Amino acid sequence: MLKKFHLILFFVFLGLLASCSSKKNVSGKVIAKKAVASYYADKFNGRKTASGEKFSNKKLTAAHRKLEFGTKLKVTNIANKKWVIVTVNDRGPFKKNRELDLSKEAFMQITDNKNHGTLYVTIEIIK
Repeated sequence: MLKKFHLILFFVFLGLLASCSSKKNVSGKVIAKKAVASYYADKFNGRKTASGEKFSNKKLTAAHRKLEFGTKLKVTNIANKKWVIVTVNDRGPFKKNRELDLSKEAFMQITDNKNHGTLYVTIEIIK
């Protein structure tokens, strides 16, 4: 009887640990399936964004042409399935073929090649 109790406790503990994971399965409404994302140059650190926030390449933020400021996005690298959650706080990018400008921190979390300046990504709006 004591062994069963310990076994149950063990599985409850494992369940709790799994639910505390920082990379939970997050999904939302897909708005782009094969979009091009780039990242901000360091020279923009400290400048004001269109939302009025001070930009930092160390935060998990993004620029989008139309989405409302404060919108949470799940950005997934199509090549390796790594993803990151970012908050829209700026306007851009201003190159026609690009959908998002990510902070350097967000970009580096999902890329395998630190020398590339763009990625193909899937973009989902998180509620």
